[in-house]
Amino acid sequence: MQPDRDPEARDPDAPTPGGLRALIRQRAAEDPDRVYLEDARSDRVLRHRDLETAVTAWSSTFDVIGVPDSGAVLVDVGDPIAFAVVHLAAVASGRRAVPVDTGQPTTEPARLADLLGGASIVVSDRLEDATIPGTPAARVDPATGLPSDVRDGDVPTETPDAPGEGSVVLFTSGSTGTPKGVELPESQLLFVARAVAEHNGLTRDDRGFNSLPLFHVNAEVVGLLSTLVAGATLVLDRRFRRTGFWELLADRRVTWLNAVPAILAVLAKTGPLDVPEGLRFVRSASAPLPDPVRAALGDVPLVVSWGMTEGASQITATPLGAPARVGTVGVPVGCSVQVRDEDGTVLPAGATGALWVRGPGIVRSYLHGRAAERFDAEGWLATGDVGSVAEDGWVSLAGRSDDVINRGGEKVWPAEVEDVLLGDPRVLEAVVVARPDDVLGSVPVAYVIQQPRDDDRDAADGRDPHAAADRDAARAAAEAAADAAALVADLTARAERSLTRFRRPVEIIVVPDLPRAPTGKVQRARVRGMAETP
Repeated sequence: MQPDRDPEARDPDAPTPGGLRALIRQRAAEDPDRVYLEDARSDRVLRHRDLETAVTAWSSTFDVIGVPDSGAVLVDVGDPIAFAVVHLAAVASGRRAVPVDTGQPTTEPARLADLLGGASIVVSDRLEDATIPGTPAARVDPATGLPSDVRDGDVPTETPDAPGEGSVVLFTSGSTGTPKGVELPESQLLFVARAVAEHNGLTRDDRGFNSLPLFHVNAEVVGLLSTLVAGATLVLDRRFRRTGFWELLADRRVTWLNAVPAILAVLAKTGPLDVPEGLRFVRSASAPLPDPVRAALGDVPLVVSWGMTEGASQITATPLGAPARVGTVGVPVGCSVQVRDEDGTVLPAGATGALWVRGPGIVRSYLHGRAAERFDAEGWLATGDVGSVAEDGWVSLAGRSDDVINRGGEKVWPAEVEDVLLGDPRVLEAVVVARPDDVLGSVPVAYVIQQPRDDDRDAADGRDPHAAADRDAARAAAEAAADAAALVADLTARAERSLTRFRRPVEIIVVPDLPRAPTGKVQRARVRGMAETP
């Protein structure tokens, strides 16, 4: 049974003159005591009036320090609520917010400043380690989100509006070279956030849950901004924890979950799906959701999406409540999608080719003019993905253009092999990549992660940290080797039954884990490196 919902509560398209700053003021004026952000592991909350106070304080601090309009603000903050405050304040004050992954070494702010060509200020909760010589710095109070030298009563009542719009600068994966900088203007961010809120029917009654890293575009737009646009509440957790997950969502009265396939695979395959009654939907993003994982989730309402940093996180999404379509990622939301061949000719519905996108939420260039060849004169962006668009607009993905395996002239898409391997319930995750071959050019190799034993799973979750250690080490190693060998034999037989010869992996390797980005997404380029040096 779904909770009662106010049909008048949602107005994500309401005009917000002045952009983000005006939206924050509007929320504080209309509903000052409503909780905007909530810490999943404590009683800490951030109300709309608190956000307005903090944004005003940071805007004043930036002015006093001399951070220019459009100056780069490196947000090096580990606490989720404090990060959100500083991040939003930088954008709302007309500056460029540059999120920092605090899981990286303390030299990360300096690396980003170098990529930017300089930064105006570093805001951090670890200033003793993260400063950049010659760059001003400010410390944030994690408990309030305010500058550490500012008390609530000292905050100016108002500050002038920024003369220009703010932005967020993010860097795409540098697996193929120097990372490309993507600058997402405030207007673009709000356009996509409104599209997300509208598409998902978010209202003030909604309570989202996000454990994804806030320095990533998905959590920033789908999480923080769409919640603010809808006037709703977002529960923030520092990281995903499997044990007690559904109970936590029930306790926090969560109505929707922002997740990625790696999280959903763990939930689907490692325990009962004790989905709270009030959960309206689960949104999957950042990587394709394998069909076996989708099937294992059963009746859990899913919104499967496809996006990229250059599109402020969302390009397509499945309509809420629409029947599931295997292998699809929904319909374009606020943008257009084209399929082109290698010569750039637009292909008809149903044909497979390179996917190009264009719309108000899509950038028109990269910082410093890099990779200009990915944009055409009409503003279309080559996504690097390969797929098709059906007659009714539904988009299907075949894979990344650089992931396809050319085996003696035959094309092998990793997803079609991975889905077969994931059909075995003992496989938690599967990744198929190319291995160079002197005769065929390249051949497919599969890496799989096996479901953990119950006692290992308990130890990993922290319920019994000594469980694995107390087992006899030699016996445990022998059991693991036997399990892996049996799994490889069964998967080999499964591939022989289900795949044509050229698609079958030449080797299946059981591994404890795979290289990952901070979002949990597997870094295929690094896995290809593993395959090249067996």
